[in-house]
Amino acid sequence: MANAEAHPISAIAPPLAGRAAASQRWSHVVFLHWRVDAALVAPLLPKGLVPDEHDGSSWVGLIPFVLDRATILGSPPIPYFGTFVEVNVRLYAVDSEGRRGVVFVSLEAGRLAAVLAARALFSLPYIWSRTRLTIDSGQYRYNSTRHGDHAKRSEIVARPGAGAVVDDPLADFLTARWALFTSIRGRTVYLRNHHEPWPLFGAELVSLDDTLLAAAGFTGLTDRAPDSVLYSPGVTTWFGRGK
Repeated sequence: MANAEAHPISAIAPPLAGRAAASQRWSHVVFLHWRVDAALVAPLLPKGLVPDEHDGSSWVGLIPFVLDRATILGSPPIPYFGTFVEVNVRLYAVDSEGRRGVVFVSLEAGRLAAVLAARALFSLPYIWSRTRLTIDSGQYRYNSTRHGDHAKRSEIVARPGAGAVVDDPLADFLTARWALFTSIRGRTVYLRNHHEPWPLFGAELVSLDDTLLAAAGFTGLTDRAPDSVLYSPGVTTWFGRGK
């Protein structure tokens, strides 16, 4: 079946259908993105998806942030296991109905219990890593090193700016994503999320020492500067069913 025309991008999330099943806070989010050829992205996508493109390119993101205040089915925030730094490599795809979403190639996370749960429930490629964030003199330093494979690592140092980013089509394309696609037992599944519009700011990438992008199949990408660098103080996100 040919893929339908992609739905319009909107910075406003469509509502979930019914009660949210879980929630998380995503804080101190840095969005690093590079233009890539769609031919590099297509083989990494679950069945039935095609690369989503903007301005003639597909895009790959390297995104560190703090995940905390995680809840399940209305529970209070889960202590310890529901708080960690995450670093993910993600792509953008469209399904046969024109629905847009994120596809994760890898997700580094600092809590083994969270890694095991996400892999078991949603077949998401979470990997247990030693992760941390340190903030000093306005610079945000994210570190990630995989347990058992120290060659797979990332150190990202970014400095958020003061200039708000609004009504920016590229920023909306990269951040206004209200679903993810994953493959569960060979079937491509669409999972929805909902949160307030991202508060976005320009940012400076001070330094980058990363092998995660190369491990994902994008060798040499970090030899050039990202094509987009954004920062957000964060949002609270709810997960559930949707159209």
